[in-house]
Order: sequence, then C-alpha cells, then structure tokens
Amino acid sequence: MATINDACDYIISKTAEDGLGLSVLKLQKLLYYSQAWYLAFDNGPLFDGKFQAWVHGPVSREIFDRFKDQKFLYSAVTQDDISPDFSFDKLTNDERIHIDKVLTVYGEFTGDQLEAITHQEAPWIAARAGLPHHMRCENDLDEDLMTSFYKDRLTS
Repeated sequence: MATINDACDYIISKTAEDGLGLSVLKLQKLLYYSQAWYLAFDNGPLFDGKFQAWVHGPVSREIFDRFKDQKFLYSAVTQDDISPDFSFDKLTNDERIHIDKVLTVYGEFTGDQLEAITHQEAPWIAARAGLPHHMRCENDLDEDLMTSFYKDRLTS
C-alpha cells in the first residue's frame, strides 16, 4: 500500500505535468477523492491515513502538517514541494492509473469548487454531526460511509 505522502507527491507531479493549478486546498480534496473512490471500487484504502471534517472539507492532518510551516490554504503547490526521495515506483501501476482517473474527473476544478462539492456529500456532513459549516471540527470521516456513499454513486 502506498503512503499518503507518496500519493501526494504523485498528484503534485501529475498536476504540474498536465498544467493544472494546484493549491493546498485542492491537493487535500484530490487526495480525499483518490481515497474515497478507491474504497468505492472495493480495493480497500489506497493509502494509510484518515481525513477529518474540517471547515474547508476533508483534510488529512498528516498532509496539513507537512505544509503548515510554509504554505497556506490557497498557496500554490509545485514540483518544488515534492519530497526528494519520491519515485513513481512507490505506487503500483494500478494505484497510479486510479489517481490519474481521479485527476481526469476532478483536476479541472478549483479548490473552492471541490470544497463546495464535499460540503454536499454525506461523509463530510455526517462527520460534522450537525455542526455549522464555520465551526472547527476534527472528527474523522467514516471510511465505511465513504465506501458506501461513493459506491452508490457508481450505480446511479
């Protein structure tokens, strides 16, 4: 299984290669959708790590901590931010293909647009347990709910 940092570096590399803009906010959402859809296809998790139901949508604390000292929510993320030890070989061919498909669907959206989409979806809403959108929350999103929610979208 890949690590979330491997998936993060892969997304940074691919969005740069494809000329897609990438901010910290957008990166978090692309990681979330990569995990969510991997779960939906009955593959189990794509990588280790949970997502929390933050104000701006699902956030990986590990990735937040990776960038918090040098980046803000809307800061650009570029190839310069890729870990020096990253290699495409850290992900399997199937994992790379999966992330590529997620980027094909979600890569053209802005971070704000992706945030708005996640705010309409059951996994983020349920994890916030009725809190107003502006209230801080660090509850984990339920991976079983993520699996069933996105799996249901495959058949609708």
